[in-house]
Amino acid sequence: MAHWLNQIAAGVMLVGSAIGASAQAPNTQETQEKPMTADPKIEVVQNMIDAWNTRNWQRVGDLFTEDGILHSMMTDPIVGRKTISARISAMGAGISSITLHIRNIGRVGDVVIIERVDEFVYNGHEGKVPVVGVLVVEGDKIKEWREYYDHAQLSSAMGLHSHALKPTSTQ
Repeated sequence: MAHWLNQIAAGVMLVGSAIGASAQAPNTQETQEKPMTADPKIEVVQNMIDAWNTRNWQRVGDLFTEDGILHSMMTDPIVGRKTISARISAMGAGISSITLHIRNIGRVGDVVIIERVDEFVYNGHEGKVPVVGVLVVEGDKIKEWREYYDHAQLSSAMGLHSHALKPTSTQ
């Protein structure tokens, strides 16, 4: 397990270094037109980010495999594209704006790791929450998406009572 974590950390640091270096590159027309990456797995994740940023909830659901999993680590996983789509659409109804600000993105094997800050307005409440997502990409779909964030911070930012997003028990 330690070897796997070291690989992920190295991948994130490598991509973070590349992003930092590109930010210092001269602002030329050629640099501006190049996509951030030609990596197909990262492109799938960037498509998902775009779907969230444009609040295209149907597309969010469609980017999961039929048996996909969406798992906020402090709650039970949501399993299956249809179930994920229904849950995201219901939550999305309260989102009037959202931007996933990407800080770092990298890939190790089939896994894409993304560090970001989600900025949103949910039912009139403005919020920002730092998040790390770990996404397993299979072909051009997301097989599994694991999210790590401070649950209490998200609940507060969304204007929810602490029991509204209560973590699942282990009974």
